[in-house]
Formats: sequence, C-alpha cells, structure tokens
Amino acid sequence: MTTTDTLALRDDPEVPRTALGRGAREQRATATVRRLPWGAAIPIAAVSGLLLDAAFPSIGWWPLAFLSIAGGLWTLIGRSIGGAFLVGLAYGAAFYFTHLMWVVQFLGPIPWIALAGVESLLFALGAIPIALAYRWGALLERRATRRLLLPVLIATLWAARELLLGTWPYSGFPWGRIGMSQAGGPFAEAASWVGVTGLTLLIVWLCACVVDWATRPAPRKLAGLLPAAVILALLLVPAFPTTEAGSLRVGWVQGDGPAGYFDTRSPGDVLAAQRQASDALLGEPMDLLVWPEGGVDSDPLNTPATARTLDELVAGAEAPLLMNAATARGEDTYNTSMLWEAGSAEQMHDKVNPVPFGEYVPHRWFYERIVPDLVGLIQREYTPGTNPPLVSVDGVQVGLAICFDVIYDSVIWDGARGGAQFYAFQTNNADFRGTDENLQQLEFARMRAIETGRAVVNVSTVGTSQVIAPDGAVIAAAAADEPAAAVTSVPLRTGLTPAVLVGPALTLLIPIAGLGELLTLGLLQRRWNRLSTPTPIEAADATESPLKAS
Repeated sequence: MTTTDTLALRDDPEVPRTALGRGAREQRATATVRRLPWGAAIPIAAVSGLLLDAAFPSIGWWPLAFLSIAGGLWTLIGRSIGGAFLVGLAYGAAFYFTHLMWVVQFLGPIPWIALAGVESLLFALGAIPIALAYRWGALLERRATRRLLLPVLIATLWAARELLLGTWPYSGFPWGRIGMSQAGGPFAEAASWVGVTGLTLLIVWLCACVVDWATRPAPRKLAGLLPAAVILALLLVPAFPTTEAGSLRVGWVQGDGPAGYFDTRSPGDVLAAQRQASDALLGEPMDLLVWPEGGVDSDPLNTPATARTLDELVAGAEAPLLMNAATARGEDTYNTSMLWEAGSAEQMHDKVNPVPFGEYVPHRWFYERIVPDLVGLIQREYTPGTNPPLVSVDGVQVGLAICFDVIYDSVIWDGARGGAQFYAFQTNNADFRGTDENLQQLEFARMRAIETGRAVVNVSTVGTSQVIAPDGAVIAAAAADEPAAAVTSVPLRTGLTPAVLVGPALTLLIPIAGLGELLTLGLLQRRWNRLSTPTPIEAADATESPLKAS
C-alpha cells in the first residue's frame, strides 16, 4: 500500500483505525507539514537569529522580530530532538554572540564567549520542547483543533524559555526578550495589559499561527488565518489608562566623568564631574535632583568630606539629591541609591540583582582556577539588597531601578505596587561607550514606562540620558559622551496597570501551562500510537479484507 493509498484510507470513515497502523499515521503526520532540509534549516536559523538582533537598537527595526520568530519556528517543524538542539543552537548563537558583543569591551572575549555561549546552549535546549510540540501536534486529528491549540502551545513554550533564561543561572540574564524589542512599534502598548512576557507570548502566538497556516499543504484558505487576525487585534489594544496626578520638577545631571571600571582617574574625579555639571541648574526651581549610578565615587556615609560636598549641593539646589554610591554596612558592601537631605540619607535602596562577574563573583574559588587574572580584577563583592525600590519626595513616591535591575520584572513591579508615581533609573554605561548596550538599555526603560503607565527619568554617567513619558515618548534627552543637565517637568501617574497586577501570576503560570500542555500532548500521542497499532488478529483480518484485494 502506498502512502497516497494510506492517506486516502485514513480519511475514509469506513476504514477501521487499526487498518492503518502506527507507521501509516506517522507518514500522514509527516506528509501534512513541510520540513526544511538540513541544508536550508541551519542557515535560515542563523539568519533568523541575526534578524532578532537587528530588531533591537542600534538598528532597532522592530518588524524583524516577527520575521525572526517565523523563521526560527519553521526550522523546528519535523525535527528530532537532536535536530531541534542543533537548529536552536544555530539561532541562539547567531543572536547572542551578536547581541552581546558589547561585553567584549568591558572584560574581553572570554566573558563574552562564556555568557553568549551559556545563553545559546539554554536557548537550544528550549528548542527541543517546541520541536516535540510540532511533532506531536501534527497528529491532532481535527485541523481546527490543531490550528487553535498548537500555536498557543508553541508560544507558551517560547515564553517559558525566556523566563528560564531570565532567572537561571545566577539570577539569569533577561536581556534579549522579544517583548523588549517593540518599544518603537505599534504593539508596545499591549505590554500595559500583559507585561513584557505576555507581549512575547502574543507575538510568538501570532507568528506560530501564520507559520502553521503557511506550512500546511494547499489549499490554504484565508479563513485559516482567523486566529492570527484575532491575536493581531489583541496586540493593537490601546494602553491601559493610568490616572494623572500632577507633575514634579526633576533636575537630572549627566556628568560625563571618568566613571568606567578601567578609566584613568583619581579619587573624587567622578563626584567632581557630577558636581560641576550640576552648577548649571543651581537657581532653577526644582523638587528633586537626580544623579546616575556611581555618580559619587566614595561612600558618603563613611566619608565626611563627601558628605559635606553633597550638603553644599543640596543647599544650593534647594532640593534633595537622589544619588548612588557603593556603601559599606558592617561586613557587607552594597550598590546603594540614597535620597540625600540635609546631612544624611534616611531613605536608601540597595541594588537587588548585582551583576555576576561584574559586581560579584559567584563560586569565586572555582572561577579563580579557570581565569584568575579576570576574576582578580573584581575585588568588590556586592551584596543583594532587600529594601524596597522606593523613596518619597514630599509625599511623591519615586520608583527605583539601578542599572541592569531595569530588566528584572519584580523590581519594577515592586516599585509600582509600592505606590511609585514615576521612576528614576540610575545607570553607569561608561564601560560600554560606543556600543549598543546603552541604546538597548534605553529601549528597556521605554518599555517599562509603557508597561507601568509611569514616566521614567533614565540618567547615565556618560549617556544617553532621557526623560520618557508614560507612553514611551521621549520628553528630554542628552547625547552620549558629553556633560548635560536640565530640569524637566515629569508627569506623575497613579493606578496599577493589569500588567503589574497579573505579571507575577503569568510568570508562574506560563511555564506550568507550557509543560502541562506538552506532557498532555505527549501522553495522547502515545495513546494514539498504541490504539493505532493492530493486534495480530486485526492485522490478519486487514490482510484478508476487500480493501487489500482492491
């Protein structure tokens, strides 16, 4: 019996299921999809990874994320476990080794290879469940059921992989999330409803629907794109409206001092640069003055001279100063943002997620044996903070995130739930001058503004600094690598977006749902195979049947 004969019999309701057998069912499943040959799958996967990088700044062509996802999914259809890993590795390596090129400038090629390599391997492992979903989903008997259930499973598994990369190992590195690439596109406002992870899920879901439709044999009716049209409508939903609550006059200063890890400098040079740039604002009315991360290069809590300099500035500005410095308390060292007022800082927030191999070395004893020279450069070991990411200025709650903490959802959500009416993001990009890191981080800041419905004051030591409106638009900005200072009227907002409310639940439910759906599909597939395998008596009956004779 040929494959064509078998498929014809499978569609005949008069033919018993057992007459087909397991092999025939697998042939039919394979025949219903268009699997790419290896000679095309690997190059398409690699190009798709490069397209995803181009969706982020500095290129920032957000539609390329959709082409990237579609190409990546196409290469996984019909793959074995090993094949899925290789295809996923080609995609992940092309993306991460390009996207994280800026790491080379800070510590050289070894940390870049290590970080991008680990992310690529985890990405490749995450491709295996997606390939299994395609394989088992192809056996779904009803096409309508497959069109509805399979794409959402694919999207859930992709989003679950993002969550894994964002939490493990060493607190994860959620840098290349699909949702974060969309700040300049028409779908960004959906993040206020479902968060950045939910936005990733919707985008991949849309792409999976189109890929499923495009890879099915003809005829392909336009009605098959109805699920994609529904998801597209969800992506175009307007932003959730938060409530206007007045404004605050915020001064912000980009000192452009020698703030890099390897910059040539003397003690106090960074503080002097910030102080000098702030002189342009003295005499202007303001409610708060904001300096960047590392704007003070000595601990004002334990250095009287530094404390006096800050006191003089606060008196001249007639406003409290939100500044950042490394602080020592007991045996611990923290990356600390402080609201400096009249000789003291009673309100402080410590960075929640110190950067591994940048601000501390996990398992130092192990890595010192591998790269002792590099590990030796990192003398200071920051302790993770536990205090809330908030300070209060005359009754106005200011949400905080220090440098890379902007990429961690929980820090942002904690600020909003604590009553933040706008955010102050303090960062130090001095070690990444001339790279895409600065612009990528700004993209994340814009997405956080849209996600929470809050304005953001993003201040860097060397730029680019920006004030961002709740809708993601740029209110004011300073170019990189030059001193700048300004006072901006920052809009205040109250009320929580659905993204902040449902975000923690989605973070928990997406991996559970993805794994549960995949396991259920796998069990059903095993049951179908068992039922489809004829017993010896049934096989003999099928051999003598009129169908065989025909």
